Amino acid sequence: MLIGQASINLTANILSALLGLLSVFIFTRLFAPHDYGVYLLGVGFASVISVFLVGWFRNLILSGHARNDGTDVRSLVASGYLICCLTAPIAYVLARLVGLDAMAALAAVVLSVAIGLFELTQDLLRARLMAQSVMKATLVRAAALLGFGVIVALTGPSGFLLLLAAAAAYLVAVLVQSRRAWRGTTIVFDRTDLTTLARTGLPLTLSLTLLAISSVTDRFMIANLVGAADAGKYVAALDLVRQTLMMPAMSIATAFFPMAVQIHARQGNAAVKTHLAECLELLAGVTLPACLGFAAIAAHVANIILGADFRELAAQIMPIIALAVVFQVLTQQYLHASFLLSGRNSFYLINTASIIAANLTLSYVLVSHYGTIGAAWARLGADVVGFATAFVLSRFAFAVPFPLGRLALIVIAALAMVLTVGAIDRGLHIADLPASIVLIGAGLTVYAGLCWLFDIARLRQRLKQGLALFRAKFASSNIGMPQ
Repeated sequence: MLIGQASINLTANILSALLGLLSVFIFTRLFAPHDYGVYLLGVGFASVISVFLVGWFRNLILSGHARNDGTDVRSLVASGYLICCLTAPIAYVLARLVGLDAMAALAAVVLSVAIGLFELTQDLLRARLMAQSVMKATLVRAAALLGFGVIVALTGPSGFLLLLAAAAAYLVAVLVQSRRAWRGTTIVFDRTDLTTLARTGLPLTLSLTLLAISSVTDRFMIANLVGAADAGKYVAALDLVRQTLMMPAMSIATAFFPMAVQIHARQGNAAVKTHLAECLELLAGVTLPACLGFAAIAAHVANIILGADFRELAAQIMPIIALAVVFQVLTQQYLHASFLLSGRNSFYLINTASIIAANLTLSYVLVSHYGTIGAAWARLGADVVGFATAFVLSRFAFAVPFPLGRLALIVIAALAMVLTVGAIDRGLHIADLPASIVLIGAGLTVYAGLCWLFDIARLRQRLKQGLALFRAKFASSNIGMPQ
């Protein structure tokens, strides 16, 4: 079931990422770095506000809605979200304080509300393991953003209008899935339930909001110390890395988090630890080679995807960001499961505080001395600190397993892949696109072979089971055919 859910999520995220890459390909050619920088700064601000708007409900949906035992939390979620949206004027003031102009600040607030509603709707579907519905909405949102963005670029290429186009794309995606997620919901403002929700959700909300702040600190630091144009170049490269590398990790995590809650509730600690060990091996087995491989071919990717004004800086910072993603994934997509299963919401806050403190300190020092590239090193340092802190905290919450022997095999296979790709790349003298195809093919071949040799994530057994299932379905289809 884990593989099936993760496969659907991964398919959705791959297709969405491809549309996202196409958007970056087009937008970095049609928008000036300054206008694209305004858009990305607005998106960063909106992501922080949207996390605040929906953070109160994340654990409620995972712990209540995911049980699928008749519990309906949607009325409480809907009424609570409407109340949270009343903070929009405060969000506008904050947007102005961080440097957005009046129009961009207004558009960013609208976008934050749209993102929040979209994420809540997605969470309701994920909790019930409705992966196909989640996939449909994800693709609609990505396609709508691309379409609306192209219209803006051709009519009036400004950051403000591109922000509004993004908000419209999220709202269209909400409409697509609203019937399955919200049908039958009655909004009732129950003061007692809302008060309880606010009290229990505060630590997680603060933690997630601070985590979101830490993820955008560097772009605003660059904008204020260097300029919006450099912020646009930096974030274009950053988002290219994260859109590409986070999707497999998020696809796996969105499947195993609700399953972990169900297994823990029904079968106990031993069963969920076995499940988590399997999930970690699968998560690391996909994420680590993806990040290291991306770092190895980052210059080729920058030349293919980004506009001419964005490439030079991207080639320098993308390998650093790719390494940072490894620690970010292990922290957010695995270690945070410890806090969820133990109910230690305050640990989210402690962990996030360590990340934001490290990011603020390192960003200010390194950007001041080394310019935009210093922000990439600051992000890597902050993610390492966050991982170390989360690991220590998990020992006092729910001790999630770390099968070091199995993880060591993944590291060996990934490093062998990277060394092979680097050796081949030094001898290639062809254009970036065919070079990338050759290098990716070689890397996948080496890593797949070592996965089979080491039986990473029980690859042999999974392939045998898949082959047996295929043969059974093929045989049954032949039986039903007329002779």
